[in-house]
Amino acid sequence: MAQGAAAAQPRAARWVIAAGVCAALHVGKLAPAIATLQQALGLSLVQAGFLLSLVQGAGMLLGAVFGGVADGLGGRRSMLLGLWLLAAASALGGRAENVPVLMVLRALEGLGFLLVVLPAPGLVRQLVAPGRLSVMLGVWGSYMPLATALVLLSGPLWIGHFGWRSWWWLLAALTAAMALGFARAVPLSAGAPVAGGGARLGPLQRLRLTLSAPGPWLVAMCFATYSGQWLAVVGFLPAIYAQAGVSGAATGVLTALAAAVNMLGNLASGRLLHRGARPAWLLATGFVVMALAAAAAFGTAWPPAARYAAVLLFSGFGGLIPATLFALAVRVAPGEGLLATTVGWVQQWSALGQFAGPPLVAWVASAAGGWQWTWVATGACSLGGLGLTALLARRAAR
Repeated sequence: MAQGAAAAQPRAARWVIAAGVCAALHVGKLAPAIATLQQALGLSLVQAGFLLSLVQGAGMLLGAVFGGVADGLGGRRSMLLGLWLLAAASALGGRAENVPVLMVLRALEGLGFLLVVLPAPGLVRQLVAPGRLSVMLGVWGSYMPLATALVLLSGPLWIGHFGWRSWWWLLAALTAAMALGFARAVPLSAGAPVAGGGARLGPLQRLRLTLSAPGPWLVAMCFATYSGQWLAVVGFLPAIYAQAGVSGAATGVLTALAAAVNMLGNLASGRLLHRGARPAWLLATGFVVMALAAAAAFGTAWPPAARYAAVLLFSGFGGLIPATLFALAVRVAPGEGLLATTVGWVQQWSALGQFAGPPLVAWVASAAGGWQWTWVATGACSLGGLGLTALLARRAAR
């Protein structure tokens, strides 16, 4: 579908974003269940970190290849397949009796997650008017924090009353319902593979074309420096507050708010880009504030309220980064038919960051006997992000 013709499909674009949120619920659904699973299965803190990030294993290893598959399938078909895979894996996960089975199913959820989120930015591009693209990509950039906030807010309450197994089954049912609604709302014409730019090539050929361009590399690595530290901090907040004696309900609210403010940064980034703000400026602002806020939240003896405010700043200003990088990913794609492949490469590095970040922070906390040195790990990520931002700005200036 041509982009101009698709401009009359804003409702369908909203369904695309909603499907991404639904898929991301499965990434975040483990965080409120960590304490329960530790008691039930005897998980160590580092094991919990790997279980938290394992759903990203598929993206870490196969993101760009699956992006090529999604480009070949077409966005609509790929997203539907991913939603049904997520629903099935989550339903089976609720019946898992041991950790290895749960881990395998988490990996399958990772595959479903990729099939949903990789073609989504390109599909949004087909469905909205060009003048609204930056704004809508800003909305899309909030899919992960919105999902994280939802599961962290509702998860502790649901798990406390009905157990972790029914939590898995609830999300399976919700995802199946989303697949049915998505199939009705998104027209078949929106799902056709985009002509040109490698549309007739296989996934590996698309990958070669994408990786021969420097832009996707810089955007992808920059995303990794952001995603690893954000998931590590927000993902472990429930465990941190539980250790501090905060009640489960209060922990859910505090952590959900920390995730939700990230959406404000994403939305602000989309609107600022729409008004002509420089991407490098938005990225640099996000990384600098994340570094300073993490140091204040974990490396000081400030009162708890002030340290929590620093966590909110960490997440809120960090939200400037993903929406900006999604917008850049669409711009640096080597061809119109390579959008999902480029987003897949970006997602692959994002997944690498999310896979490595939580275990790294957990290891630092275990070695230090507390969370007081967390800011060193997150600060190193921000420093790397600033370096990559400088390279992106230099390339844009040319």
